[in-house]
Amino acid sequence: MALFGFMSKDKKESLDKGLGKTKENFFSKLGKAVAGKSTVDIDVLDELEEVLVSSDVGIETTVRIIDRVEARVAKDKYLGTSELNVILREEIAGLLSENNTEDVEDFELPKDKKPYVILVVGVNGVGKTTTIGKLSHQFKQKGYKVILGAADTFRAAAVDQIKLWGERVGVPVVEHGMNTDPASVAFDAVKKGVDEKADLVIIDTAGRLHTKVNLMNELSKIKKVIQKFIPEAPHEVMLVLDGSTGQNAFIQAQEFTKATDVTSLAITKLDGTAKGGVVIGISDQFKIPVKYIGVGEKMEELQVFNKMAFVESFFTRN
Repeated sequence: MALFGFMSKDKKESLDKGLGKTKENFFSKLGKAVAGKSTVDIDVLDELEEVLVSSDVGIETTVRIIDRVEARVAKDKYLGTSELNVILREEIAGLLSENNTEDVEDFELPKDKKPYVILVVGVNGVGKTTTIGKLSHQFKQKGYKVILGAADTFRAAAVDQIKLWGERVGVPVVEHGMNTDPASVAFDAVKKGVDEKADLVIIDTAGRLHTKVNLMNELSKIKKVIQKFIPEAPHEVMLVLDGSTGQNAFIQAQEFTKATDVTSLAITKLDGTAKGGVVIGISDQFKIPVKYIGVGEKMEELQVFNKMAFVESFFTRN
């Protein structure tokens, strides 16, 4: 229980429920892998490897986990399959704690960066705009003044969506409509943030992974205009990924990290999928902090990501 640290009972329940399909899938496969076996031998390890890969943990991370479990088995000699669940939990927790990314404790902003500017990137359909809306709500609930910039101007629905979220949450949205210059929207959003002494400016960007060159040019232009007001901005470039797409989320993470300097991740839609293992793989492989996870449709079900709480929940049957 100590692993949950600051996590409230409500948030823990949301996390457990949100990972329900992932856990059901994982334990079902794990049960079949060890059926009829009493000790962890090479066959069990082979089966375990298959279970982890098919749970979307990813091949590289799976190999690292198997190596650690194998070393543990060699050291402890007579480990039974009944202990495998505990061993796995400990080794995955250990692996994630070594990746040098700190857990965010709550929806909080640095006091010395005002306004704090977040540039949000990600392909269409991953829940990017919804994540921005939920983030706005969470930060507003904490007493922060939030401004949104609708700089995804290539898709009319994106501008309309973010305006709707602004109305719903009660935060102002800077928008110039569709087919306008994204950088000018970002410029005006940050200017408004500075003029009105806002705490946070969140800027939505084009949800197309067109070509890497176009993406780099567009984001680079947005960054340049923002830096006219705040030289060190954006303080964060957040990539939103859809957890339900499993391995496709890895591919998107690879593409975006090549195209721009991604500094944080938000992984959405974990409640509707059995592919929640993708969070473990992405957290391990990219060494970019997973800051937020979506475990339900309610605004409060966008949670700050805590590695240890996630692993604990992943290995606890509902």
